[in-house]
Amino acid sequence: MLAPPSPVTVEIIVNGTPRRACVEPRTTLVDFLREHLGLTGTHIGCEHGICGACSVLLEGEPVRACCLFALQVEGLSVTTVEGLAPARGELSRLQNAFCEAHALQCGYCTPGMLIACHDLLARNPRPSEEEIREAIGGNLCRCTGYQQIVDAVKLASGQEAAHG
Repeated sequence: MLAPPSPVTVEIIVNGTPRRACVEPRTTLVDFLREHLGLTGTHIGCEHGICGACSVLLEGEPVRACCLFALQVEGLSVTTVEGLAPARGELSRLQNAFCEAHALQCGYCTPGMLIACHDLLARNPRPSEEEIREAIGGNLCRCTGYQQIVDAVKLASGQEAAHG
């Protein structure tokens, strides 16, 4: 019988800070973030890379954290939804717009939506509605019908006033 693989030490730069943990080689990035670092903003959804709830930025590019092993991102930079805020206890313009436009209901998809929308606005500060819908198309939401999320991105980009 084969012995189980030995735990390994992984160091990843998370939200600008080098973070290290001893993990099983099969530990996914999302489990590393949630279980070993206590960063529970990144959600676990389908665990197959379909729903987008586990999205993070890896070296500035959106990825599904459930589809990567922590070992695969050794030494790389990961930004979680917690890292989008300008400072602890503050909201980014996009996060505030999500609140203002009622773009979150149950909140389960919100971290992945914020990552997708943050990436879109970083590449295109004034996206069209079609471009916004394309950017969030890989993230599943069962509550909002997506319109409020589109409205939030427009608000964050300065293209629409807040709803009263």
